[in-house]
Amino acid sequence: MTSSRTLALTEQLIAQSSVTPDDKGCQRRLIELLEPLGFRCESIESNGVTNLWARRGSAAPLFVFAGHTDVVPTGPAEQWQSAPFQPTIRDGKLYGRGAADMKTSIAAFVVACEEFIAAHPDHAGSIAFLITSDEEGPATDGTVVVCRMLEERGEKPDYCLVGEPTSSEVLGDVIKNGRRGSLSGKLTIKGVQCHIAYPQLGRNPIHQAAPALAELAAEQWDAGNEYYLPTSWQMSNIHAGTGANNVIPGEVVVDFNFRFSTASTHEDLQRRVHAILDKHGLEYELKWALSGLPFLTPRGVLSDALSRAIASETGVTTELSTTGGTSDGRFIARICPQVIEFGPPNASIHKIDEHIEVRYVDPLKNIYRRTLENLLAQAA
Repeated sequence: MTSSRTLALTEQLIAQSSVTPDDKGCQRRLIELLEPLGFRCESIESNGVTNLWARRGSAAPLFVFAGHTDVVPTGPAEQWQSAPFQPTIRDGKLYGRGAADMKTSIAAFVVACEEFIAAHPDHAGSIAFLITSDEEGPATDGTVVVCRMLEERGEKPDYCLVGEPTSSEVLGDVIKNGRRGSLSGKLTIKGVQCHIAYPQLGRNPIHQAAPALAELAAEQWDAGNEYYLPTSWQMSNIHAGTGANNVIPGEVVVDFNFRFSTASTHEDLQRRVHAILDKHGLEYELKWALSGLPFLTPRGVLSDALSRAIASETGVTTELSTTGGTSDGRFIARICPQVIEFGPPNASIHKIDEHIEVRYVDPLKNIYRRTLENLLAQAA
């Protein structure tokens, strides 16, 4: 059996303990491999975060591979069957932090480019890499910084493939053509604290809040659309009281979150929440935090090219999905009209004993290469 370059590079990357935001030299290794292929590599540092922009060619269309070298913390290392940063193959699976999210995808990007460029040295358009070490962290000094730089100098990606682990049961069954936005609120409803035996001397904020919260929970915020389920409003925490059972509290604090689709705007959601609270005559403070806008890439050139690549390599008919949390695709979508996420199965991501089945490593690389072939093989 011939050794897999993709597997070997994945193991090299997993061996680097690149817990966010520390890249641990992963991007330096990528530069060593990309520069001989004709990529011009720029390292962009921002507040301890390492970012890489590497581009081969200057013509349109510009195809971008995007991803992150940082990983989440391992959790208790003693609970892993093998050391989390010691790549280990066991029972046909490669174990290690980042195996699925997303060092295999990054390795597959690189080797796919090696093979594609060897076969098509005069390919159409340009190929680029946008890699950060700040995706699993605050995401304030990573992809968003590189996108701002590209926008300022007029570099406009046409297609972007993000290597997030999107597959569900088998490689290629799900690709993400969008993500919901995330809008959080911390609502403080004020009352008047008093002895519970003399309620007429106080004002119970829990009692006052209950009808408004019930209305917020029952509200239909939108109907969704072809690609999205309806927007969801969920309470995550409610806190009130002093700990004593004979005191009416002076306030109740409610944490809530919207996961919202492109069928709504965050401005409209905020306006409607305030309208409901005001209707109930509450004295309140509400602090908002927008951590991500939704994005959507309708069926088109990129999703078709990727779907055909998946079918050719695996025989799987892929499904477009917008489920899951936020990703850096939300930043890239501001400057790129077509952003799709695709990578290995995600069942083990962020877990103890994160892994990828070895049998998926080279097919993943082949799908990325076939996507390039579908889009850029013929020189203009």
